[in-house]
Amino acid sequence: MATTSAESEWSRQYIDGEWVSASSGETLAVTDPSTRETLFEVPAATEADVDAAYEAAARAQEEWADAAPGRRQEAVLEAMNNLEERFDETVQLLLSEGGSSMAKANIETENTVAQMAEAATFPSRMKGEHAGSNIPGKENVVERRPEGIVSAITPWNFPLVLTMRAVAPAIAMGNSVVLKPSSETPVTGGLLIAELFEDVGLPDGVLNVVTGTGSAIGDAVAGHPDADVVAFTGSTPVGREVASMAARNLAAPAMELGGNNAHIVTADADVEDAAEAGAFGSFIHSGQICISINRHIVHEDVYDQYVEILAGYAEGIPTGSVHDPENIVGPIINESQRDQILDYIQDTVDAGATLVTGNEAHELDGVEDSLVLEPTVLADVTNDMPTACNEHFGPVAPVIKASDVDEAVEIANATDYGLSGSVYAGDTGRGREIAKRVETGMIHVNDQPINEEPHMPFGGVGASGIGAFNAEEVIHEFTRPKWVSVQHEQRDYGF
Repeated sequence: MATTSAESEWSRQYIDGEWVSASSGETLAVTDPSTRETLFEVPAATEADVDAAYEAAARAQEEWADAAPGRRQEAVLEAMNNLEERFDETVQLLLSEGGSSMAKANIETENTVAQMAEAATFPSRMKGEHAGSNIPGKENVVERRPEGIVSAITPWNFPLVLTMRAVAPAIAMGNSVVLKPSSETPVTGGLLIAELFEDVGLPDGVLNVVTGTGSAIGDAVAGHPDADVVAFTGSTPVGREVASMAARNLAAPAMELGGNNAHIVTADADVEDAAEAGAFGSFIHSGQICISINRHIVHEDVYDQYVEILAGYAEGIPTGSVHDPENIVGPIINESQRDQILDYIQDTVDAGATLVTGNEAHELDGVEDSLVLEPTVLADVTNDMPTACNEHFGPVAPVIKASDVDEAVEIANATDYGLSGSVYAGDTGRGREIAKRVETGMIHVNDQPINEEPHMPFGGVGASGIGAFNAEEVIHEFTRPKWVSVQHEQRDYGF
């Protein structure tokens, strides 16, 4: 096996089956958001490194596309087994590099294994169609072929699973990949994944990983003329630019973008259960999840009770350094994110909301300028206040009052986003009827929005993205149809 991360300095990127330095020789420091200490240095890739990665991907792709389905399936399954063997090491990397709690890191690693198991089924699911013809003696066949080169630009919040849900299916379907992970999490979102596949003998050039900042190489990856698909997960403003660059090269954009997800609570809901779900949906991983609850929309009859119970959960949830395995709420990824969240909270209070609890930094022993924020609950919020109309991406729960279901649905839909959501109702049938009225790609009844299963489609509408990952949807993202007709007998052209 390749050198494990416990021994590796992670000082090389992976291009054409080789671990190489950046062509500039420069590196980027990666820090632990809990301790604020430097963990390791990774290459600061240049556009020349990006070009080398695409050249390698282009050389490898055609032969990999023609590999037997069983061979492509084997590569993904063996990489999955490799991850299972390195499970504990991976969890520790997610803790230190991305600020994941122990609970979140375990869930993410388990879900990544499940994603890879699903991806391993795709080589045998790339099935075409057979159809008759209006022309005598002709046979029509539609095959599914790999798109070619998939560019993957992936985020820091769930770096392992959100990268693997693009990389593993793309490889399984016969594509080659150029991966640019977030510069906040270049190991768990990139270099570790390269090791997992290198260790199982993936042909050189099928997977290439370049590490660097978005400002230095993001445009080169998103707008590379050799890309056939650009898969991006991140914010909507950046996603618009990425999709625009991809489209200029006629590459297909696969975009999973931001969300402003609503948690609707009806008058007949079990308020205790709804608030517990609401606490999980707002505070797990410090709210740094595209499908977390951004707005709690609660019927006026149960509003005060809901706010009180939710605040109790906020005040009781274990918070601090994720190196304490008991903590659930850990650090925000960096200072700029933390400061923006604090600005949103203060601006919301200034606009007339009531601060029920939170809005303070959680001090950590030996750490100057802690990135950990106390879980925050805001009451008397309206839909136009900053924590409600923006994707705040923090441990913040703005609670909005609604007079009835119609108003709750109207509030939920008063956003450009449409990623996920949830409805808590006393009757599941009524909850499902309400869910149908919410304009979103995914929604969950008597639950909270943070759900993902590899065999179910994952994607949004409106400003939340283009296309979808998982299940049959990702097969259509990473493959294309090819019509082949066969004329079995002499055709009469009428000449």
